[in-house]
Amino acid sequence: MKPARRFGIRTVATILALRLAYRVGSRLAPARTVAHAARIFQTPLPSSRVRAAHALTSTTAREAAIDVGGSPIATYVWGDPAKQPYILFAHGWSSLGLRWESWVPQVLAKGWAAVAFDQPGHGRSGGDLCTLPDFARTVGAVACHYGDPEGVVAHSLGGAAVALALDDGWTTKRVVLIGAAADVQGATRRFARFVRLGEHLRPALHEVLAQRTGVAIDDLHIARYASKRTQPLLVVHDRGDPEVPVDEARMYMDLWPGATFMETNGLGHRAVVDDARVREAALTFLAGA
Repeated sequence: MKPARRFGIRTVATILALRLAYRVGSRLAPARTVAHAARIFQTPLPSSRVRAAHALTSTTAREAAIDVGGSPIATYVWGDPAKQPYILFAHGWSSLGLRWESWVPQVLAKGWAAVAFDQPGHGRSGGDLCTLPDFARTVGAVACHYGDPEGVVAHSLGGAAVALALDDGWTTKRVVLIGAAADVQGATRRFARFVRLGEHLRPALHEVLAQRTGVAIDDLHIARYASKRTQPLLVVHDRGDPEVPVDEARMYMDLWPGATFMETNGLGHRAVVDDARVREAALTFLAGA
């Protein structure tokens, strides 16, 4: 869960009440408090589904659902990935596949097709709980379904998912990571501070998350994966990103062989995806320039 930038009065009151409950619960009812915190941490914001419903009224994409682990995953296709090289787009936390549609005209103009998708619990996909292991499994399943993409563009948690899932039954030629997360421990630390969950309960939170996904949190840091990657990588990150610190971009630069860095300023965590200069630089990079 990520703090919203703007809060209405009712939302602020809800957050204050939650923080008070967590302060008290961290001392008096730690197990129950951790269980509640774990569910919040794994539940995408409902705005993802609302935005997907609205976007479907004007999208040019062909929608198709694929089965991933018994759950329907909504995919969106432009062009023909069976006959054309295609670019795979991976969204971030509480976002949706159709957020990439502004990239599509330029992708098609280069002779590529495009594929995007909604992660579990997001957009029009099934499920309700989702964390990084789910993100990684889903991006890998979509890539395997449509075949190896020409290139991948991923944002935020989707970037970490690509770093983890890449070369596990699928591969690509080039990768662009925008505002990509790298350190899940850092994410749970920021979450705990936001909701006022006691720091001493964070290990218990990690254990609850691992029980559902089957993956220990220490196995999710990109340090375990980035050094094994051979694809050319472009890392795009805003200097003032309030949700994923720019230090996490530097982890990719230090760990991923031959990575290239593009730093922006004043775009934050989300607007960087829609910036025309970022889009042009990313597509030029994917074309091999």
